Amino acid sequence: MDDLDDFDDDAIGTVFRDVILLALIGFVAMVVMLLPHIHKSKTDAEDHKPPGNVIVEMHWPNEMPFDVDLWVMGPNSSPVGFWNKGNEVFNLLRDDLGTEGDATEQNYEVSYSRGIPEGEYVVNAHMYGRLPPGKIIPVKVVVSVRTNLEITRQILQSTVLLTRHNQEETVFRFRLDAEGELVKGSVTTLRKPLISEQM
Repeated sequence: MDDLDDFDDDAIGTVFRDVILLALIGFVAMVVMLLPHIHKSKTDAEDHKPPGNVIVEMHWPNEMPFDVDLWVMGPNSSPVGFWNKGNEVFNLLRDDLGTEGDATEQNYEVSYSRGIPEGEYVVNAHMYGRLPPGKIIPVKVVVSVRTNLEITRQILQSTVLLTRHNQEETVFRFRLDAEGELVKGSVTTLRKPLISEQM
C-alpha cells in the first residue's frame, strides 16, 4: 500500500512539473512571437512624425477668468482662431473661454502647425470678453519649433497687456527659413490685425 502511495505522489509530481514546464514554454513562445510586432510599432512611430512643428502657446493668470483668444497666421494662409479653427498650416487645439465649460483651472490656448512652411508668421492676442474698468490682463505668448520627435526649442517669448474689450495686439511677426530656423532680424511687433481679415 505504501508503494502505491509513493507511486501516486511521484505521478502527481511528474504531472505537475510537466504542466508547469508546458505553461512556461507556451509563455516564452508567445513573447518570442510578439517581439517583432513590438519592434515594428516603435519603428512606425519613429517614421511618422506627429503634427506640431510650430507650437504657439498663450497663457494668462488662472485667477483671471476672462475670455482671451489666440490668433495665428502661417505663410500664405488664412488666420486661425476661435471661429476658424484650422487651415492647411495651423490648427487651434484649445479655445479657452475663461471659466465657462473649462475642465481645468489653467487659462491657456495653443495652436500647432503641420510642417514648417517657409515665410512669415503672425501671432496675435485678442481680448474677446469684457473687462471691468481698470483691469489689466498680462498675456504670455511662447513660440517653439519642433524639427524632429525629440527636440522642441523655444524661439520667442513675450508678454502683452490687454486692457479693453476687442483689443487685438500683435505679439510677434517673424520669419522661418526652410530648416525651421528663425530668420535673423525678422522679429517685429508691427501691427497686423487678423480678426478683421475674417470679417
